Amino acid sequence: MKLGFLVDLNLCMGCKGCEIACKVENEVPLSSWRLRVKYVDMGTFPDTKRTFTPLRCNHCENAPCERICPVSALHYIDNGIVNIDKERCIGCAGCVMACPYGAIYIDPETNTADKCTYCAHRISTGLMPSCVVACPVEANIFGDLEDSSSAISKYIMSNDVKVRKPEKGTFPKHFYAGGGDVNLNPLASKREEGHQLFNNITHLKHVGVH
Repeated sequence: MKLGFLVDLNLCMGCKGCEIACKVENEVPLSSWRLRVKYVDMGTFPDTKRTFTPLRCNHCENAPCERICPVSALHYIDNGIVNIDKERCIGCAGCVMACPYGAIYIDPETNTADKCTYCAHRISTGLMPSCVVACPVEANIFGDLEDSSSAISKYIMSNDVKVRKPEKGTFPKHFYAGGGDVNLNPLASKREEGHQLFNNITHLKHVGVH
């Protein structure tokens, strides 16, 4: 078994139900996220568009966080999930720096690393991850990548799917269908000339400041 995740960006409407469900289920502290929904605005008013991209741990097959951990607190379990043993974690933050996706944080209450675990505690009892259950449009698709009859495998076979930062060689088990470069590549979003924040503010010298 090799569990993986896929988000259909054509369906995601940015309601952040998954983000809230994750925080509640995993008691994620304020100012920290295991899952967050990024939005990017494109175009100029009135011809504008906003796109949404849920971001979580990619549970890479070649996970830098797992390799760098000096105490093996980050480890693979039998279903392919990269899990965290908080009792072993020493809070060195090596994994935070090693992750190319910014998916790991140090819990301010326990001083240990934390991240999305695909709700491993729910999966072990036969339940789906909380974010999957919460999504009103079923944009989150979760299942066994090694089972050709699973919903996620069928989705991957019938859609053009992408991963974040493939050049890093981490082989993520988290895929995206739909969307465009601006969803997965932060550098793909262009600034429109003449539309920066301070363009229409009177120069300071005109208001008596020198």
